[in-house]
Amino acid sequence: MYKALKIELKLTVSQKIKVCQTIGTERFIYNEYIKYNQEQYKLGNKFVSANNFSKYLNNIYLPNNPDKKWIKDVSSKSIKQAMIYGEQAFKRFFKGLSAFPIFKKKGKNELGAYFVKNNKTDFEFYRHKIKIPTLKFVRVKEYGYIPKNANIKSGTISKIADRYFLSLIIEVKNDIVKTENTKGLGVDLGVKDTAICSDGKIFKNINKTKKVKKLKKKLKREQRKMSRSIEYSKSKKIKLKELKNFNKKKLKVQRIFYRLNCIRDDYNNKMVNEITRAKLKYITIEDLKVSNMIKNRHLSKAIQEQSFYSIRTKLINKCKERNIELRLVDTFYPSSKTCSCCGSIKKDLKLNDRIYKCYNCGLEMDRDYNASINLEKAKVYKIIA
Repeated sequence: MYKALKIELKLTVSQKIKVCQTIGTERFIYNEYIKYNQEQYKLGNKFVSANNFSKYLNNIYLPNNPDKKWIKDVSSKSIKQAMIYGEQAFKRFFKGLSAFPIFKKKGKNELGAYFVKNNKTDFEFYRHKIKIPTLKFVRVKEYGYIPKNANIKSGTISKIADRYFLSLIIEVKNDIVKTENTKGLGVDLGVKDTAICSDGKIFKNINKTKKVKKLKKKLKREQRKMSRSIEYSKSKKIKLKELKNFNKKKLKVQRIFYRLNCIRDDYNNKMVNEITRAKLKYITIEDLKVSNMIKNRHLSKAIQEQSFYSIRTKLINKCKERNIELRLVDTFYPSSKTCSCCGSIKKDLKLNDRIYKCYNCGLEMDRDYNASINLEKAKVYKIIA
């Protein structure tokens, strides 16, 4: 069983330069791979795999472009991984799971600097340091996250704002203890409250708290300052690079975004942990089509802030870890419109009707709680974990 860990690093200046160089080279290779496939498509040729593009890069592209020799200055495994990422993006597009792959921009949707374990001495870790290929020993900001005697397979260094993080893939023993549980749980995800469980537990919306509202207000203020700099550069026909304080303003915005994401992610982790901590046989959730939900312009921002897909991913991982069956009910299953007592469907239920009132049996309860009970009782579902 593989597990992912993320820790913050304290890099030296030379290490930062090497990481940024690797990230930049990976971005260039990724973009060249997409560009080459587009050219081949226009010529009527077949799709070029990552392996075939690697042969083209080494045998044709680099000999004909001697000014691109800097590609070889970084790890060959990082270059190959960038091609694999590109191939995966195309395959997702062919299956209809995502849009056509787009070019990566500097400072936006960057690929991480990938490092693979080449020999036994790579990724050796001690109390405050870890050995990474090509970077040698790197200081870790906090210790105790990596379990002792962990078998590390690979690592990726990513840059968020002005901070550097190492994501590790480690191999752990799959010690799943099978228990005979019969109890199930229905979880209804929403905007008013993040999650409503069929056992009565309610997890409130973190975005409505004072702390998050204050940060969002600060973010708006800093974004206005950055926007004024952009407008000034356009009016004076000056490049943004030449403005001294623009990068400082941009960094402030990035830091606030990072802090907001950390608060939401931490809350979702704690919520998922609490839901899956009980001895359950199964958990049932609804297959939400967020792309359709955000078409409602009044709720689109609130829906995006809830990170429904992230919660679903965390639930899948925790359910696998704790031997709980995760069931997925179809998008059009009428969980909110069905009475949890008699089973009759109320077709005229509106979005602003927060209390469910059944005309058949007279049941009155919160609509989200009613939906969670119906999810628990659902007979038609798909098992995803």
